Amino acid sequence: MKDVSLNLSEQRQRKRSITVLTVLGILIVIVFIISMNTGYIRLSPKILVQTLFGMGTEKQSLILFEFRLPRIVISLLIGAGLAISGCVMQGISRNALADPGILGINAGAGLMVMLFISFYPSTAAAPVYLLPVLALVGAGLTATLIYTLAYKRHHGISPTRLLLTGIAVAAGISAATIVLTLRLSPDKYQFVATWMAGSIWGTSWKFVLALLPWILILVPFVILKARALNVLSLGDHLAKGLGASVEKERLILLAAAVGLAASCVAVSGGIGFVGLIGPHLGRRLVGPKHQMLLPVSALTGALLVITADTLGRWILQPSEIPTGIVVAVIGAPYFLYLLAKAKS
Repeated sequence: MKDVSLNLSEQRQRKRSITVLTVLGILIVIVFIISMNTGYIRLSPKILVQTLFGMGTEKQSLILFEFRLPRIVISLLIGAGLAISGCVMQGISRNALADPGILGINAGAGLMVMLFISFYPSTAAAPVYLLPVLALVGAGLTATLIYTLAYKRHHGISPTRLLLTGIAVAAGISAATIVLTLRLSPDKYQFVATWMAGSIWGTSWKFVLALLPWILILVPFVILKARALNVLSLGDHLAKGLGASVEKERLILLAAAVGLAASCVAVSGGIGFVGLIGPHLGRRLVGPKHQMLLPVSALTGALLVITADTLGRWILQPSEIPTGIVVAVIGAPYFLYLLAKAKS
């Protein structure tokens, strides 16, 4: 009887997960369509369909294919990448508040990108493909520093110590970034200030091509490591008892999470809270098993970022609000709610 009830429970959970994935997919498609028609120049549904099939004017094709579609695709990739990065960090640290933004990974990646932009024109073609690599270097050094400071021999990684160390390192890097901006010319300072606010500045297909390989390689890799994440979430002692190579798996997954966060930050700026909200909402919808939690987190993060970007372009037309600010308006109260819940 127990086996039958377990099978029924698993079937119900699987059906629920498929339903959640389907609903999230439909919502993303709806927001995708709305986003294509959001901007200073409106495209009616009829014109939108005509332009998609190559029957629009040259101006309409330029607006849709060269300005809006690359930005929409990048929003989806960034949301999925940051959400999975946050999900992995929460799993390996057993810390519900872990997030690449809160832990300082985004700040480290951003500092390296800002240093590069300060000395080279941001519009140059070749450096676009180097930005994710440079961001990875900055994020990797930051992650190494945080991991080293938070790790204690015989005790491993304490969730509280990891969070506090990450916040302290992020504050230090942010201060260094602000000091460095004082050396910039007015044009570059304006660009960096907008970038730090979380503006999706990479809005051409070359930025999509720069980001896409990182997402296509690292996201499936992390999903294949879902079983290892499940074991690590149980705690170091129990994971070792089950035969897992804890430190090796943790470092591999941490490297993948850092790579995802860094590549996304390279083209999105300082967008925070996506890696916090995506996994939390996913966990409420499908439970803690990472086989389904990772895909649901990815879709939730993608939906959050594309919605925030669409709202940012719509609220104050013809001006726009950086996507990071819109996400922060949603994420900051949610973060405070999680802190209050954690204390209780």
